[in-house]
Amino acid sequence: MALYAIGDLHLHFASDLRAPGQLNSKLWQNHEQRFADICEALIKPDDTLLLLGDHSWGKNLDQAAPDLDYICRLPGKKILLRGNHDMFWDAKKTAQLNSMYEGRLRFLQNNFYPYRDFALVGTKGYTFEGPFRVNARGQVIGWDENAKKHADALVEREMERLEASFQDACSQGYSRFIMLLHYPPTSVLERESDFTRIAEKYRVQQVVYAHCHGQARFHDSVIGMMHGIRYDLASGDYLKWQPLKILP
Repeated sequence: MALYAIGDLHLHFASDLRAPGQLNSKLWQNHEQRFADICEALIKPDDTLLLLGDHSWGKNLDQAAPDLDYICRLPGKKILLRGNHDMFWDAKKTAQLNSMYEGRLRFLQNNFYPYRDFALVGTKGYTFEGPFRVNARGQVIGWDENAKKHADALVEREMERLEASFQDACSQGYSRFIMLLHYPPTSVLERESDFTRIAEKYRVQQVVYAHCHGQARFHDSVIGMMHGIRYDLASGDYLKWQPLKILP
């Protein structure tokens, strides 16, 4: 029994939407089949695969259904986190999704899931991504203040959700945690954030996140050890579609 993670499949079986990288990069060509083949060779029936958001380009559940069916067919147990492009998933309808896909998929939002003696706790998260003003050397010298205020409000909302999930897990006796985010835990302006601080508060063993695509974005946030916590980027193109092993 092992625990794996990957994010940003960006499936589009019933949608014409694509990210620019999916149109231009060889790494994204036929990535659905390549990822399925890797999973078939790697993931055992009693393993768990964490999918860290941006599952589907579908604008609603009908459009997303073929993408979710593809995920259902992957081996192992699957736990899904919300991403910023998952328009089919309203946070208030997580219970409905869990009911619809009971026995096939589990949706992580305002709840937690146990894995051995760990609690898997997560939320979409959020980080400020500009617009920025940069100088001739590419250094950030300012930003859109209104956009920053909006980002701060979204971070506050996500923190409330994350805190409630940690508290729920604690109330049920869990003291070991793996924290999952879709967005990176820090923006390009930060070394620490509310998300890194809550990870330290609950003495999280590992934080795993996605969202950062393309070589220029892979190091936008924390990777490696910081204050005793391991941080890992697990976006699909960063991993070249090989799921990251979290626990043996």
